[in-house]
Amino acid sequence: MILSALLTSVGINLGLCFLFFTLYSILRKQPGNLTVYAPRLVSERNLEQNTDFKLERLLPSAGWIKRAWEPSEEDLLDNSGLDGMVFVRIFTFSLKVFGIAAIIGVLILLPINFMGNQLIIDFSDLPNKSLDSFSISNIPNAMLRLWIHFCAAYVFTGAVCYLLYYEYKLISSRRIARFYSSEPQPQHFTILVRGIPASGAKSFSESVDDFFREYHPSTYLSHTVVHRTSRLQQLINDAEKLYRTLAHMETEGQTTEQRDDSVHLPGNRAHRLNKLEKRLEVLEVNMRKEQSSLFQKEVPAAFVSFKSRYGAAIALHIQQGVNPTEWVTEPAPEPEDVYWPFFSASYLKIWICKLVVFVTCTVITALFLIPVVVVQGLTHLEQLEYWFPFLKSVLTISFVSEVITGYLPSLILQLFLYFIPRIMKMLSSIQGYISMSDIVRSACNKVLWFTTWNIFFANVLSGSVLYQVNLLLEPKEVPRILALGVPGQASFFISYVVTTGWTSLSSELFQLVPLICNYVRRMFARKEGDDLAVTSFPYESEIPRVLFFGLLGITYFFLAPLILPFVLIYFCMGYLIFRNQLFNVYSPKYDTGGKFWPIVHNSTIFSLVLMHIIAVGLFGLKNLPLASSLMVPLPILTLLFNEYCRRRFLPIFKVYAAECLIKKDREEQNDPRMTEFLDKLVTAYQDPALRRSHYYRTGGDRPTSPLLQSDEI
Repeated sequence: MILSALLTSVGINLGLCFLFFTLYSILRKQPGNLTVYAPRLVSERNLEQNTDFKLERLLPSAGWIKRAWEPSEEDLLDNSGLDGMVFVRIFTFSLKVFGIAAIIGVLILLPINFMGNQLIIDFSDLPNKSLDSFSISNIPNAMLRLWIHFCAAYVFTGAVCYLLYYEYKLISSRRIARFYSSEPQPQHFTILVRGIPASGAKSFSESVDDFFREYHPSTYLSHTVVHRTSRLQQLINDAEKLYRTLAHMETEGQTTEQRDDSVHLPGNRAHRLNKLEKRLEVLEVNMRKEQSSLFQKEVPAAFVSFKSRYGAAIALHIQQGVNPTEWVTEPAPEPEDVYWPFFSASYLKIWICKLVVFVTCTVITALFLIPVVVVQGLTHLEQLEYWFPFLKSVLTISFVSEVITGYLPSLILQLFLYFIPRIMKMLSSIQGYISMSDIVRSACNKVLWFTTWNIFFANVLSGSVLYQVNLLLEPKEVPRILALGVPGQASFFISYVVTTGWTSLSSELFQLVPLICNYVRRMFARKEGDDLAVTSFPYESEIPRVLFFGLLGITYFFLAPLILPFVLIYFCMGYLIFRNQLFNVYSPKYDTGGKFWPIVHNSTIFSLVLMHIIAVGLFGLKNLPLASSLMVPLPILTLLFNEYCRRRFLPIFKVYAAECLIKKDREEQNDPRMTEFLDKLVTAYQDPALRRSHYYRTGGDRPTSPLLQSDEI
């Protein structure tokens, strides 16, 4: 890619960002858009709609930036939980890392690269020169200036490791402090028990009660056996939809009466109402039958609650039965975080589903190579002219060629990647996880590695002489292979950061799809819903995207430092935009207690080691064998540092220590509120399908008698 093509891409994306920011600053002030740009505030009754017209509403402003900047980290912690704080800490951590990288890379390495004479540079025609002129490829072989890059790699690695340690320590301490300051939580007193042995004379519920009363008599409180309620839940969903339809039709009928001054509903409407009411009565009967048969549909799994956190921890970490496949314990998620569908699945079904998911992910990865190959063809005009000779005259136009090579490839990949997080989340949901947070974290890992392989490695391996796949079978050749391929894709990834990074952030702020849906609903919907659905933050898509840009910045730190300013701008924009979204748009549905941070730490370590491997191969290609040999200890030291952090901090993110549990139990020992909490804990993990719900006829002036009622079991 030439410099003018990059400038064209930057210009297009700057224009789009400015357009989105301007429209957002205007549209967010309109009363009808409050449910799009501040749904959380509206649902929490923290924002009232003011319909009075003001000229200020039609003028763009940047007040939202100040409001996103001002709240403290404590405000963010109280508002979005530890997960929201961790996500914002990714940006503050990245700003520190790439601030240091930009100082070293732009002020020191970039001028050294540019002043090299490996590539011929004509300063009179600089816009038409390749971006390789700003990379390490422009430095001649065996030149002593390469030692500056060697020293920069060591200094940068040390700075990143120090910041990683600081962040890991900070977030782990926040996790413990959050635990100490929190109210009693059901998940701290409860464990999930699977593999309950079947007994012909007893139900699973009786077996659980007898077992824990015998072996945990002083701490055992209660249990809730899981039932197969998928059929019942489907009936409830159908009943709710039918009830809403009836309520809507009767409201329309009352409006028609008032407008037409008539006494009765039109015949067709009355006939349809009677038909729907009969269907609802049939559903009621089916629900009663399903409820009466639930005692025969127990699952060998139960939520077991204890009187203290320490009692639950002992039961969790000690093998309960002689047979390790029976009475298997695992931590219980938050009650609202439980994912109920897969409790009914057997171990065989879960194992088969995991195998299916693995095969599906492999197939999706292989199929995604098709758009990658297409994109690589667009970045090389000579290949495009070879494949499509009839486009040769069009490709000779300067602006067209700049748009094709500088903007179009990244846009195509972005469109294909749009559906990947949804697909990975769907695949994770059938792997047997018992909580939505586990599903999201699994999807986060899948999306991260899919992006790393298909966007980074696939582009690197398909865009150079690395079509010789047999070289990959030699581990010793991997550094040389990466050293040959990675620098050649620097221009593509610089454009990728600008196109995908900047524009995705501005579109996240603008909320185009919810905005369109809101206008369509207001124009065509006859009646607005009473409940405003506030979505949770899409960690499965945003964390992998942010970490991938971090990987690009670290990998190209000394190879092509020109990427660093664009990456730094991305993290500056992301810090402000996502703080705004967390406070105004998204509402937390669960809180993992910061368990996303180990993913961030591991991804950063991987990026550092990848940079080191590339450096080993590159210094070898540049005929600097001593620098290549001295670079070998750096990845080893980095992995040792990672092992230390894994042993020092990772256990804190898995379970709470006995010291924390006992201290917290003693603090609340004489708290009168604990009695009320333990009473509620008995029913905290009841399946939502078994909770009481009411459906009323609304034919009169007000609701009268229950039409459908689901009793607790």
